[in-house]
Amino acid sequence: MVAAGCHGLCRMRYVHEINTGNALMMGSLFRATRAAATGALIALAAVPCAHASGTAQLKAFVAQVRSADGEFVQRQVKAAGGSASQAQGQAARTSMATSSGTFRFARPGRFVWAYQKPYEQLLQSDGDKLYVWDKDLNQVTARALNGVLGASPAAILFGSNDLEKNFTLRDAGVKQGIDWLELVPKSRDTQFERVGIGFRDGNLEAMELHDVFGNVTLLTFSNIHKNPALPANTFKFTVPKGADVING
Repeated sequence: MVAAGCHGLCRMRYVHEINTGNALMMGSLFRATRAAATGALIALAAVPCAHASGTAQLKAFVAQVRSADGEFVQRQVKAAGGSASQAQGQAARTSMATSSGTFRFARPGRFVWAYQKPYEQLLQSDGDKLYVWDKDLNQVTARALNGVLGASPAAILFGSNDLEKNFTLRDAGVKQGIDWLELVPKSRDTQFERVGIGFRDGNLEAMELHDVFGNVTLLTFSNIHKNPALPANTFKFTVPKGADVING
């Protein structure tokens, strides 16, 4: 009985840690201001020139990819400073928590970001509202997007093609065959210091979010399909049976 109780308690704590980490990552991705919503998404771009700089490949990605789906692995990383691409090398020895799942999106601002392992959690936007469903709690949090994509890291992935309005872009060199660039927000009222994005041969490989506390969230991507035909109801959220709904 004691062992069973301990197992249950440990699992509850682990679920809380995983979900908290996911929420923090999502908050970092979306937070243009302290009051902004949470969310995330990513996709693959095909760039004609395989030797284009990271900045050129990102601009092509934003311009060419209107929708995408694929898989992701997310790792929470402790990093002692450094620029884009350094966290990827540190991840193996400093990883705090790992989760994985699938995603799909369609510009502007519609997406499904689904954690599958180690526990299920769903973040979904229909372009007007963001829904976060925690399966273990069977609880849905709903809030308006209110245009927060404009100056947030999420705008890099599925917002409009005006990155330089909200970010300063610079190439960050090549590491292990990946062309990196860094984006620094022009707004001072943010919870992140910079965003790193890596491309290999025109394909998006990874994304790093560096928050103001020195933590790094590393996302890596695979099995990505660009511009697939998505059904009209792909991003319509349906509240799970019996779930509590909290309007934020």
